[in-house]
Amino acid sequence: MVVRVVRLGSARVEDEGTRIGTVRRPPRGVPKTAFALQDWYDVWFPNLAPSIETMKRGQAALTPAQWRAFGKRYRTEMAKPEASHSLELLAVLSRNGNFSVGCYCADESRCHRSVLRALLAEKGADVEPPTP
Repeated sequence: MVVRVVRLGSARVEDEGTRIGTVRRPPRGVPKTAFALQDWYDVWFPNLAPSIETMKRGQAALTPAQWRAFGKRYRTEMAKPEASHSLELLAVLSRNGNFSVGCYCADESRCHRSVLRALLAEKGADVEPPTP
């Protein structure tokens, strides 16, 4: 069993399981009834999304130092009890079933999902390696 880290809106892979949107905002212009049909997500889980202020810092990060600062700030948010419990839950669930978590960003290396991937692995989740 495995957690996949995906770009929301991308085609699903076989046996992907439930797709969880770890984003602050739902996709614009898409009716809620079409979220799953259009491969956005099956369930919206903003608990694991960066705060709006942190998200803006990540989007504005131009240097490696700015990106590291974003990662540190996001990790601080994810260390809070509610987020930490959510990460632990997903880690346990990864041992019994397939599911995916994701965001809209095109480049995972410059997206909170790269940090989320590491956080899940640190909590003991079985996380699929990133695709090149």
